Amino acid sequence: MELSWLSWLYEAVAFVITWIHTGYATFLNPDSGLTWALTIITLTVLMRICIFPLFLKQMRSSKKMQELAPKVADIRKRYKNDKQRMNQEVMALYQGAGANPLGGCLPVLAQFPIFIGMFTVLQAMASGEPKFGMTQELVDSAGKAHIFGAPLPAYFFMPEADMIALDASPVQTRVVMAIFVALSSLTTFLTVRQSVTRSMAQMPDNPMAQQQKILMWISPLFAFFSLNFPLGLILYWVTTNVWTLGQQHWFYSRNPMPQFDAKGNVIPVKPKPSLAQRLRGTTPEEEAPAPPPEPKIVRNQPSRQSRSKRTGSKKS
Repeated sequence: MELSWLSWLYEAVAFVITWIHTGYATFLNPDSGLTWALTIITLTVLMRICIFPLFLKQMRSSKKMQELAPKVADIRKRYKNDKQRMNQEVMALYQGAGANPLGGCLPVLAQFPIFIGMFTVLQAMASGEPKFGMTQELVDSAGKAHIFGAPLPAYFFMPEADMIALDASPVQTRVVMAIFVALSSLTTFLTVRQSVTRSMAQMPDNPMAQQQKILMWISPLFAFFSLNFPLGLILYWVTTNVWTLGQQHWFYSRNPMPQFDAKGNVIPVKPKPSLAQRLRGTTPEEEAPAPPPEPKIVRNQPSRQSRSKRTGSKKS
């Protein structure tokens, strides 16, 4: 049952889906699985581009926290018998440096409304009823779309009669759904593993390390809840996971883990050469602009006087 106060969200998602699908339908079969797969993938990419600034904010905040790790460890050691004071000092340190421990939740929270909107709109398509501003023609087109033989609105536990009504084989549909659920589970695990591995490498004394390991191994299990999700929604989730993997790899490759000296100060890391620099066989230092020449110091020496002027004698 849809929440009425979220109708604006469902209508917005339905409008974007209709707009993208109409664009692809100008040169592709509007009822084909390829057209609808491209529609969902494009919607996912557009959504991730919109929240990209939140991702950068999250990563920069995380980087600041990693650079503060030695100071945090010192505070924990100093106030190990006073948990309240320790937490106050750590939070004060983070606030002073502009680091937000909750910054990692921003991209997830931003994605959640889109996920709910997609789930509700695709469920409406599966029911065959036009809702949220969609036309009956669009809903019928989604019902006809098959991805590797599985209908777009189908889910794993859909009754066989409903699958047959969508002109699909129940066995083939469940096999395709199982493969997509496995892909969803795998990409979820790889996404969490990539983030947790980086976090543990930079903060080995993090008291939450054990919980992060548990989360890393439990996270794929949540993907099996998607057995009750429409195929289109699972495709959305796999796409967003693949995007996250590439996005995090891009950021981590350009922001290597900070190194610290004996005093806990961050050691500057040399920038990695770009692709163009690697092709030219140069380094960032070699292509850096030459420093301006130092100004020449001109010393005004007193002019040498003749001997007669120095001694005060007159010429004969």
